[in-house]
Amino acid sequence: MIEVELKSVVPDVDQCRARLERAGAALTFAGHLEDRRYDRRDRSLSQRDHVLRTRAYRDERGKAVRAELGWKGPTEYVDGYKQREEIGVQVDEPLVLATLLDRLELEITMAIDRQIWQYDFAGAVVRLERYPRMDDLVEVEGDPAAIERAITVLALPRAGFTTERLPEFVRRYEARTGVRAVLSNNGASERRDYDVNNA
Repeated sequence: MIEVELKSVVPDVDQCRARLERAGAALTFAGHLEDRRYDRRDRSLSQRDHVLRTRAYRDERGKAVRAELGWKGPTEYVDGYKQREEIGVQVDEPLVLATLLDRLELEITMAIDRQIWQYDFAGAVVRLERYPRMDDLVEVEGDPAAIERAITVLALPRAGFTTERLPEFVRRYEARTGVRAVLSNNGASERRDYDVNNA
């Protein structure tokens, strides 16, 4: 599957949610999303722009609703959109999966935790994201026409939607505020135990 997406800063999550719901978007998940990115010790995956990631969706009580193991191939930029090949599989035991990856001597290179509200709208997936300490973001995935329909409904400036990766949003937030962004609930990103470039 080829993933096509754009991201933007969101000044008001509640307002965007209201606009989506008035337009008939279906809320498919609300809760917490935990990403853990893995690499070999020599960082040979990231050097080739490959991503190996576990993703856990948790409800408001912290219970895992579902989990996924995913791989993403190198990033390409086509007609103003970011796209990359993506393969994923759902798993029932996220802790067992983490143990398996550890036994393979794969290391966590980035932890990203956020509260999300995810919608389906007219062929697009729209995910509003709130991080422990960073700007709120929206990610829109789908084919280009579906992405543009969703952006129109969100009523955010089109120029704000970009193919840039999360590290660029982090850098702009930190430059504007003078405050270090925190992307994980345990505060690891604040201590920079992880290289934000792996986000």
